[in-house]
Amino acid sequence: MPDAATWTRRAVWIVAVITLARVAALWLNRTDLFVDESQYWLWGQNLDLGYYSKPPLIAWVIRAVTEVAGSDAPFWVRLPGPVFHGATALILGALAARLFSARAAAWVAVGYVTLPFAALGSLLISTDTIMAPFFALALLFHFRTMEGGRAGSAAATGIALGLAFLAKYAAVYFLAGAALAALFVPSARISARNALILIGAFAATVAPNIGWNIANDLTTVEHTMDNVGWVRGESWTAGLNPAGLAEFVLSQFAVFGPILFAALLIGYLRPGSERMRALVFLSLPALVVVCVQALLDKAFANWAVASYFAGTLIAVPLLLDRAPRALWLSFAINGAVAVLLPLLAVVAPAPARDGKPLLARYLGRADLSREIIAVAEEAGTATVVALDRDVLADLFHTGRDAGLSIRAPQPGGRPQNYYEQTYPLPEGSGQVLLIANHAPDCGSGPVSPIHRFDTARGAYAGRDIAAYLVPSECANARP
Repeated sequence: MPDAATWTRRAVWIVAVITLARVAALWLNRTDLFVDESQYWLWGQNLDLGYYSKPPLIAWVIRAVTEVAGSDAPFWVRLPGPVFHGATALILGALAARLFSARAAAWVAVGYVTLPFAALGSLLISTDTIMAPFFALALLFHFRTMEGGRAGSAAATGIALGLAFLAKYAAVYFLAGAALAALFVPSARISARNALILIGAFAATVAPNIGWNIANDLTTVEHTMDNVGWVRGESWTAGLNPAGLAEFVLSQFAVFGPILFAALLIGYLRPGSERMRALVFLSLPALVVVCVQALLDKAFANWAVASYFAGTLIAVPLLLDRAPRALWLSFAINGAVAVLLPLLAVVAPAPARDGKPLLARYLGRADLSREIIAVAEEAGTATVVALDRDVLADLFHTGRDAGLSIRAPQPGGRPQNYYEQTYPLPEGSGQVLLIANHAPDCGSGPVSPIHRFDTARGAYAGRDIAAYLVPSECANARP
């Protein structure tokens, strides 16, 4: 049987090869930045301690990479994706070696890097991806704290968790999981001193973002509550949503992989050893809370990703020990997805179904922006106003060197997005080019468009989008 060094080398080489292949696929990627990706890039142009809908770490990372590269091209915006997931795989592998064996560590590393959500997160930059290595580091340092009792490990846990929180607030599930593990698993308990050090280090790391939220009317918290409808009492009267819960649970078989998710559920029910029980408590909170959210209102498939860092450490060793053939089948299925996703991005806009590209929502955005820029130049206006957040997001990125002032209409109340919050159209801006899907009425009936855009294919297929020359006061008027 290969020794520990052999298993480690194998894991590192496999993860490295997969990561380099993903970087190469990114270079050949033919899709446009999605609306969220463009927004994260824009945040990075305006460095701050917080933003409208998310904490700031993703913006800082993108800004750092694009500054070093000297380019804001989509490749560089997305480059942290495969690198961060590759690093996460190796960190989880290191923890698996500590908890189980070098053999298990290799399988955990390979298992994580081929997960469907890791494959997708290596194509599209997201807050889940930026959170991933720091959440994994928090797990690693927390188990070191459990075993060694060192204050340095506790502080490292808090700092890593704080960085994960600055990527995505879902990192807070770690604290709930650690508390549950300490309550029910004796070996998962740390000293009161170390618990205070952990919490203090976490609090110090996240304090700048908390301060920013307080100074900005709890903007990010307000947006989070908008997403969780029942918090504002918007869905209590509508009753429970069992279909939404079923849809969310089924989606997790796609997010984590069908065999691994089934193995994870078995691991929850029959964890066995104390270390497995601790991992169960560190994994469960996010999945349980989001299931409740899905039952009460709605939940997106990626909202429980925080469950799957500890979840990988449960499912892969469980299959390795009890059903190795099923583990091989899981790698085959997840590996096929990991190959197919970047391949689709490389050959886009093919393939298509019923004449519509499978990746339509990631195509045509930059084309529309370039057409808008050309219309603005022809019309002789330096200010473009768009009603649609998707259009604004790509306009800022694609038009970054166009010399245009890109604006959103002034909000009628609380800003509904980052563009209304940060780039509202000032009154008295004169004649502007308004991009809208309906004709504005500036007091004399509907205004005639000066240009209708080609939206036959891609993200805007079927939408009637046109350009109108109107006074700024009319662009700010709400229908």
